[in-house]
Amino acid sequence: MPDTSFLPALSPATLALLALAAAGVGMSKSGLAGLGMVHIVIFAAVFGARASTGVLLPLLVIGDILAVLFVGRAVQWPMVARLLPPSAAGILVGWCLLDRLDEGAIKPVVGGIILGLTLLQVARLWRPVWFGHFPHAVWFGWLAGGFAGVTTMLANAAGPIIALYLLAVALPKEILIATAAWLFLVLNILKLPFSWQLGLITPETLLLNLLLAPMVLVGMLAGKQVVKRIPQRLFDTLILAFTATAATRLMGLW
Repeated sequence: MPDTSFLPALSPATLALLALAAAGVGMSKSGLAGLGMVHIVIFAAVFGARASTGVLLPLLVIGDILAVLFVGRAVQWPMVARLLPPSAAGILVGWCLLDRLDEGAIKPVVGGIILGLTLLQVARLWRPVWFGHFPHAVWFGWLAGGFAGVTTMLANAAGPIIALYLLAVALPKEILIATAAWLFLVLNILKLPFSWQLGLITPETLLLNLLLAPMVLVGMLAGKQVVKRIPQRLFDTLILAFTATAATRLMGLW
């Protein structure tokens, strides 16, 4: 079980950095999914990659609840239903792996998967005829959902995968954001008992979450204003750019 006796040791500067990361949670949940790498990197730097998954998870749930309240009305329920079963199965696989694999081996694999999907989507945008209609195939939904479930359990890093899939099936940005919000609300709630069982969530980590929770709302409100002003094509480009950056960071390339 990881040591989570860290609150007294957190300096004011570290708490300020964590507050900035919590605001990043809100911004990523407003629709800028690739920004999720910011808070993942900060929390991992402070607590370690494995322990940080549990420290961060309740803040993600708070962000999901806010996202559903603020931007969840345009949800496409059939898409949630399509992705939920493979994602839930992936969470079970990730739970089994999290207590057995070294985190140094996990992160490059997750990053490689995300980067591969990013490059695939860039190629589709450049030459749509190359790939036909396979993003709408059932097998592709199971592949994306399964990868998302594993990566969200291992590293809280499935946001880019789901965003890429929803982008590949050509959802407009409002529907994409709402659908992702509802999907991750369900998935992150499902992850809570697994993280508790692994000792990654404790009363002490929940106290830190309580202190940081207001910053998630600040980030959500700021991100909502940014997304509202971004044209669809620029939104798609930013999703791909943020996602590629997140992938290369997980792979240790910078």
